Amino acid sequence: VQLQACGGGLVQAGGSLRLSCAASGRAFSSYNMGWFRQAPGKERELVAAIMWSGSSTYYADSVKGRFTISRDNAKDTVFLQMNNLKPEDTAVYYCAADKSLTWRTITTMKAPEFGSWGQGTQVTVSS
Repeated sequence: VQLQACGGGLVQAGGSLRLSCAASGRAFSSYNMGWFRQAPGKERELVAAIMWSGSSTYYADSVKGRFTISRDNAKDTVFLQMNNLKPEDTAVYYCAADKSLTWRTITTMKAPEFGSWGQGTQVTVSS
């Protein structure tokens, strides 16, 4: 599956952004999807994930209550709504797809190795 992310930008602290990731290829609805981020000098981390069916979601503690992941399997797209953004949310955000890792693995590892990755989109939050 090929992934194309967009929606990043510059926003003031407290603002909102919505990232989108469009998938092309086969059977998007069979993939678990995730949004990762990597800030300069830091390791990549999983911030949110959604099960292939949309029935379960996962959030890193740092974004709980502020970010919402969703998917539209009819449009082969996954979204990340980011509210109340903070300067520490500044990073390159990546969407990723996987159908090999178990949901337990995805939700217990800081940076699970998803099988397919999109290009990153920069999110910058100014204070």
